Amino acid sequence: MRGFFLAGMPVTSTIAGAAVAVLLQTAFVLCAFPTILKLERAFPTNHLVELNELRYKDSFRHPRILQQQHQQSSSAASVVVFPVQGTYDPYRVGLYFTRVQLGSPPKEYYVQIDTGSDVLWVSCSSCDGCPRSSGLEIPIQFYDPSTSSTASLISCSDRRCSLGTQSSDSGCSNSNHQCSYTFQYGDGSGTSGYYVSDLIHLDTIVGDSKPSNASASIVFGCSTSQTGDLTKPDRAIDGIFGFGQQGLSVIAQLSSQGIAPDAFSHCLVGNGGGGGILVLGQIIEPTMVYTPLIQSQPHYNIDLLSISVNGQPLSIDPSLFATSGNRGGTIIDCGTTLSYLAEEAYDPFVDAITQSVSQFVRPITSKGDQCYVISSSTPEIFPTVSLNFAGGASMILRPQDYLLQQNSVGGASLWCIGFQKIRGQGITILGDLVLKDRIVVYDLGGQRIGWANYDCTSSVNVSTSSSGGRSEYVNAGQIGGSSSGSSLQNNPYKLFLIVVAFVPHILVIAVFFPSKIIHVHRYRLI
Repeated sequence: MRGFFLAGMPVTSTIAGAAVAVLLQTAFVLCAFPTILKLERAFPTNHLVELNELRYKDSFRHPRILQQQHQQSSSAASVVVFPVQGTYDPYRVGLYFTRVQLGSPPKEYYVQIDTGSDVLWVSCSSCDGCPRSSGLEIPIQFYDPSTSSTASLISCSDRRCSLGTQSSDSGCSNSNHQCSYTFQYGDGSGTSGYYVSDLIHLDTIVGDSKPSNASASIVFGCSTSQTGDLTKPDRAIDGIFGFGQQGLSVIAQLSSQGIAPDAFSHCLVGNGGGGGILVLGQIIEPTMVYTPLIQSQPHYNIDLLSISVNGQPLSIDPSLFATSGNRGGTIIDCGTTLSYLAEEAYDPFVDAITQSVSQFVRPITSKGDQCYVISSSTPEIFPTVSLNFAGGASMILRPQDYLLQQNSVGGASLWCIGFQKIRGQGITILGDLVLKDRIVVYDLGGQRIGWANYDCTSSVNVSTSSSGGRSEYVNAGQIGGSSSGSSLQNNPYKLFLIVVAFVPHILVIAVFFPSKIIHVHRYRLI
């Protein structure tokens, strides 16, 4: 934690230091606290990204989504913080990542956050084709189980090896009876390796104690081969942090050990410096609406019933959105940049939007996408869209939730539909385009997904249980290492206003949930 020296500093720094002190004393309200990962977006290049580039990026993950096929309920006993580096810009190609510490002695690895896969894997020292540098300006690290005193290989007879078959093509090495895996992408890229068991090290706060170190034994992949897009250095990362529902997912393993509840949430900033927060626990917000998860699915499938534009339902056969076996349906995936509709739903969706604004804009087709030339720099003249789900839950999309600004045309702004068409597969994928600027809760214990519009730069209230379980409420800010924090230090008045706005929030919690507030940690600034 970065501290302030109050003596001999300018008044503005003193104000900032005092504000930080107040913020720290109010922010660490603890009971059974959820696990928190603060997310930001990283990008390797400095150019505006065309829609076809984003489609190209998304195409890498969709074959995996299409090819792949309960957690035990527990209350989290601690807060675990994963500091995240990088920046976010919605107009640049990027990814969300955090750091994990693995092995004994622990080493740090940068891993992508992915709700579309299940397994945590990192590149091994013997990896063939793995990049040695990254355009994300992060160091590339290789895991070597032979140098970790707590590492052990997973054999084919280990029951945990059978869990791996839920998430990948698993097999056994004839030479050493070792449990292996393969993730294959539709474009030919992929990764393969073997499973190991080792410690993941966590910075935790338990009960009324001070911050301490903890660890848990988990199974993860050691990648020995990577092909295709995974070998490109511009977006190179140490591995992938899977948050799917299967038995070898990190959330399942930590939940079964009582370290985290069987629920997680994210809130992604959609403008400015970007960023966001991923919490192991349920973010609580009064305006939250929920829809049931479709059970026995390999991904986070929900039941989309209809789409409305300007309050008018579109003439789309509801069966088009239905999940059949392990195919079709609507998938929530924060690893997809854009959003995708089945062909039969895409055309009436775009037609309805075009008709509602045809008197005010000039519709054009640009590189196969439906776009609009408008004189204003903001798309406020466009209609709202409602995605209507089972259970009465609707996701209201503002124009910026389905449009992307592209290059200007003759001094006017060019806005294009960010939803893309998927042909012949009957699938709808809701990616970052619509998930940003809202809380999204994955309640695995209650088998439901919820959402609410929210300012994702604000702190959040979190329950440490899934639905129906014992609830403990805490307030969580965006904790973790980030370059964005320096902007508050350089603007103490902004920081002071944040603190002033934050204190009444705590008082409200104290009035309505007095039994939930156990204590406040006090930290000495150094």
